[in-house]
Amino acid sequence: MSGIDAAKRRLRRELLDMRSRLTGDDAREAAAVLAGRALLLPEVAGARTVAAYVSVGGEPGTGALLEELRRRGTRVLLPVLLPDDDLDWAEYEGPDSLAEVGRAGRLTLREPSGPRLGPEAVTGADVVLLPGLAADRAGTRLGRGGGSYDRVLARLAAAGAEPALLVLLHDHELLAEVPAEPHDRPVHVVLTPSGAHRVRGRG
Repeated sequence: MSGIDAAKRRLRRELLDMRSRLTGDDAREAAAVLAGRALLLPEVAGARTVAAYVSVGGEPGTGALLEELRRRGTRVLLPVLLPDDDLDWAEYEGPDSLAEVGRAGRLTLREPSGPRLGPEAVTGADVVLLPGLAADRAGTRLGRGGGSYDRVLARLAAAGAEPALLVLLHDHELLAEVPAEPHDRPVHVVLTPSGAHRVRGRG
């Protein structure tokens, strides 16, 4: 294991421990504030298609944002985890269209039950919301380590797609520095309840 890998693992453990201490009220409050802030971003307000995700565990809640985007007529794509940890996509059609999917050793996920659109569907999104555990002001995002969104970002690059990349975090998860590897692709905006933190030179 490289020094960067070890540093990422340590940081993930610390951040997941902090998230485990958050209350349901913390999550609901963050969800409402983040939805409002996200919808004020010109990238999101003007998007025809947004690739998002359903929050789990201590992640900042995305439910309010998904519903408001749908209400505004924005097409929302949500991920479906494949056996090899890649992501397929399906359209969000409201909370009742989500099904709970449990996988051994993982958090229970809520996934869209509609027709699968294929992994390439994400390349048509104007905005991609990325889950994360932390990010820094250079836009380096720390994920959970499964590699699903590394594949998404690689797929976008291979297709020449250039959507706005946003990561949603709690305020304490915006750090001075996140360990980075050459393949890590920076995001354009780190969105926390305290505001939108744009990466210099990236939007």
